[in-house]
Amino acid sequence: MSATTTALDDAQPSDGEKGTATPTFMRKTRHLGFLPIPRRLQYDPARPFEYSTLLVCIFGFASTMTVSNLYYAQPLLIQLAKSFEVSNTQVANVPTLTQAGYATGILLISPLGDLVPRRPLLLLLIVASSLLSLGLARAPSLPAFTALSFLVGVSTVTPQVLIPLAADLAPPPRRATAVGIVFSGLLLGLMVARVLAGIVAQFTGDPAKGDGWRNVYWMAFGVQVFTGILLYFSLPDWPAKNKNTGLTYWGVLYSMGKLMVTEPLLIQCSLIGFLSSAVFASFWVTLTFLLGGAPYFYSTVKIGLFGLVGILGVLSAPLVGRFVDRLASPWYATLTAILVLLVFLGIMLGAGTLSVGAVVVAVWGLDLGFQMQQLSNATRIYTISADARSRLNAIFIIWGFVGMVMGTQAGTVIFESFGPRANGGLNMGWVGGMLLLLMVRGPWCGKGQWVGGGGEGGRRRGKEGGEWG
Repeated sequence: MSATTTALDDAQPSDGEKGTATPTFMRKTRHLGFLPIPRRLQYDPARPFEYSTLLVCIFGFASTMTVSNLYYAQPLLIQLAKSFEVSNTQVANVPTLTQAGYATGILLISPLGDLVPRRPLLLLLIVASSLLSLGLARAPSLPAFTALSFLVGVSTVTPQVLIPLAADLAPPPRRATAVGIVFSGLLLGLMVARVLAGIVAQFTGDPAKGDGWRNVYWMAFGVQVFTGILLYFSLPDWPAKNKNTGLTYWGVLYSMGKLMVTEPLLIQCSLIGFLSSAVFASFWVTLTFLLGGAPYFYSTVKIGLFGLVGILGVLSAPLVGRFVDRLASPWYATLTAILVLLVFLGIMLGAGTLSVGAVVVAVWGLDLGFQMQQLSNATRIYTISADARSRLNAIFIIWGFVGMVMGTQAGTVIFESFGPRANGGLNMGWVGGMLLLLMVRGPWCGKGQWVGGGGEGGRRRGKEGGEWG
């Protein structure tokens, strides 16, 4: 990610240094030696970039459009099987490998946000995902499509670079709000992708050949190109965070392993996120079984409409972020989120098989509680180190990813074997575990303190605008 630089013309010695040469700051004007950086987006320490709600909203839009790559294939599996003349079992590996690629990208690529300038990193990721979407649209066989899907997952870590970037950009009193906007864009992509893919595949292409799915990826290619252009003309060129520190890529990976076992706050938040993600995945995967069976017997279309309720929860993320910002410590927001989950899971457990109204309320409440938990814990871990936020975010997200895998598997087995109430009890138990983990380490623990609730920090927010521990 080399760049062409030019000296600033206005570099002058200060009044106290007359006759002394002042080090000249070299303005970066190009990426990769050929790609110009718009002048207003070039970094200048004399005129640092300011926080902008519009820019964070652009981050949210980019998160929606890029994370959609992971979910386009899910409603297309039947068409893919027909087009490639394979069984449904064979084509079912596509979503799994796409998610595996995403996990790989989170582990190996997103931590680069702590090492290299993020503007060229993000633009390269967008270019890669665009070209891979083009490859998917023209894939000649299922093996080629599957391999490209894995690579799409690897390159679709743009949101996991943007979320820590939003945290860096925002002042501490508005950090959770900024993260909430980008996070809501990410969650919106999960839902929008399925709807768009289903509509495009259903109403375009040749029904006899079942090739409407190719148009989905042509659409994805166009969306990626538009997103890349938008970021090119709006994304400031912040310098690398750990420049001149001697940090290497292997050092980044090593430090992630060290952080995972030495930072009590990160371990606490990651384990809570792990259980929260398990609850979220278990709830949503078994909701289909509940609504498709007795006493509801809903069609696939009706079941899909429950995603609209989830969108209402997603759109509340910025408000949730503002709520987190207003609290004395994000710890209390995590506690509130756990209590919200307990209340609405209790409604689902008690009345989910009796009234669809109870299901609707539970869906909304679960999404609200999940977002509040994610935002509050992300805000907490970002206080550990401003120079390691990409690594901290990667660790937190990987734990959540593992939790979703566990929740999907365990929830399905328990629901199929023992019914919806047993599955509801499992989810309540996981939330109880979250509460226990939270109480072990209270809101005012000192930095590095593993248990307790006190510490010399007192009842005030820390230097980074979060809690002291």
